[in-house]
Amino acid sequence: MRWSRTFIPTLKETPSDAEVASHRLMLRAGMLRKLSSGIYCHLPLGQRVIQKVERIVREELARIGAEELLLPVLHPAELWQETRRWDIYGPELMRLTDRHDRQFALGPTHEEVITDVVRGEVRSYRQLPLNLYQIQTKFRDEIRPRFGVLRSREFIMKDAYSFHADEASLGEAYDAYREAYSRIFARCGLDFRAVLADSGAIGGAVSEEFMVLASSGESEVLSCCSCGYAATSEKAAAGALASANAGAGGAQAGAVGEASGQRDGQRDLRRVDTPGKTSAAEVAEFLGVPVARTLKTLVYVADGTPVFVMVRGDREVNEAKLFGHLQAATVRLATPEEIRSETGGPLGFSGPVGLPGMPRILADPNLRGARGSVVGANAADAHLTGMDLERDVPQAEFVDLLQVAAGDPCPRCGASLESSRGIEVGQIFKLGDKYSKAMGATFLDESGAQRTLIMGCYGIGITRTVAAAIEQHHDERGIRWPPAIAPMQVEVVPLAARDPAPMRVGEELYEGLMERGWEVLLDDRDERPGVKFADADLIGIPFRLVVGERGLKNGMVELRADAGRGDAETLPVDGAVATLDARLRQAMGRA
Repeated sequence: MRWSRTFIPTLKETPSDAEVASHRLMLRAGMLRKLSSGIYCHLPLGQRVIQKVERIVREELARIGAEELLLPVLHPAELWQETRRWDIYGPELMRLTDRHDRQFALGPTHEEVITDVVRGEVRSYRQLPLNLYQIQTKFRDEIRPRFGVLRSREFIMKDAYSFHADEASLGEAYDAYREAYSRIFARCGLDFRAVLADSGAIGGAVSEEFMVLASSGESEVLSCCSCGYAATSEKAAAGALASANAGAGGAQAGAVGEASGQRDGQRDLRRVDTPGKTSAAEVAEFLGVPVARTLKTLVYVADGTPVFVMVRGDREVNEAKLFGHLQAATVRLATPEEIRSETGGPLGFSGPVGLPGMPRILADPNLRGARGSVVGANAADAHLTGMDLERDVPQAEFVDLLQVAAGDPCPRCGASLESSRGIEVGQIFKLGDKYSKAMGATFLDESGAQRTLIMGCYGIGITRTVAAAIEQHHDERGIRWPPAIAPMQVEVVPLAARDPAPMRVGEELYEGLMERGWEVLLDDRDERPGVKFADADLIGIPFRLVVGERGLKNGMVELRADAGRGDAETLPVDGAVATLDARLRQAMGRA
């Protein structure tokens, strides 16, 4: 490609709405242009990178026997209504009505569509397993699109679906996809980690996300350096926390025992005034107890039914875990009016004791054996001290709903968990029969019995992978592409002020490298060296050959690797193509 004949509209200034490095550099390097909020045009340079990522994906999926197809973007509402996701998916599902008043969705994912295809074709176990994928544009009506293509309303995704006769077969496919994803992201030059994840709106019992580690990542990853455990903050578990029971708190604990009516190691419930003290921290300070001795009681509404959730006052509820445990279509915090109706008291003073009707109460397992605790009294400006959870709330169910934090003990080995940031670029799911059962997708087994298909699904954000690569590979001058996904492998930069020789030699090197099968950009513009170097740094092509008047007088050209950031190496003009060809083969794994 000749720069003068291609469309690379670079920018000197950073657009004001660019918040992260990938967004800023994709705009400045002429890869993207914004059409509307969360909607982007991919220009030639960006499209070349997208195609490189897609090619790697296709090669690795072919390796595990996946077949490519193409499914419609427009989905009839009836399919989504079969699985109830027309209502469950929420406002992110883009909906529209045609001229005949029929409702449709713009596909954010294709579980319903692929299940509809397969249920119409698969009849026998002999047709299984089946492994299908597509690369296509998806649509999600993000409430706040941001960070360029990292969180946009329209994006390119690879989504794959597998169909099986049993869980064992699904397990084999799941493992094959995990290995394929690891190869894909390694080939893309990414530093990544596979972590346990919440299944979210897709569903299923088991899921893992592939995270590209980057400080700009929206996702928190909690991991253990000792045993390798890693999970997203939505999914992470922790070992048992240090006990906050009475008797372990020194003088303060003793004072609380007296105030609570301690007798022979037992504590009676006692109502105390806590005027205006609604938060756990305020109550603890007012009563002179550790915050961990207070218990929060939060009221949720799941499909119209109240559910009470308890955690220590110094911790938070993980709502992703709660949603997954309840398996309800809708889960939300109760309104102040609903709280008063269910507890008899105002917001900020809810507690688990004496609730009418024996409602459902979920408690974090760390509260097992909790005694001498402080809870809301379900009355304005009042709390109860001396609560014994097993004595006073015998109906409590113990469920892991804790929001795990850095420093908590690892659930496997007990070492401290560490926190890092990550960009999700892929996720794999064991769906089981979630969609096939709802949609009546069945087959006949070896005995002739009708059984429900078992499913898996596997996604990779193509455009997000491109942005994640930039987040990991850039500096203050611009992008530094990994060779496998760079838009081109070599940029030839002739510096010709008056002498035509640099341009002539640049043309010869350009042609020679093209003949050897490499993708080359020749900067044949009539621009000053400073402009050419600034643009070369910005777009970040891995190898740069600089042809200058001074070097040519000695028959030499300059080669720099690492997008022009590497040490300069002088090469004889006559051997430059052969030398660079060998370097490229090594860098691209073709040696």
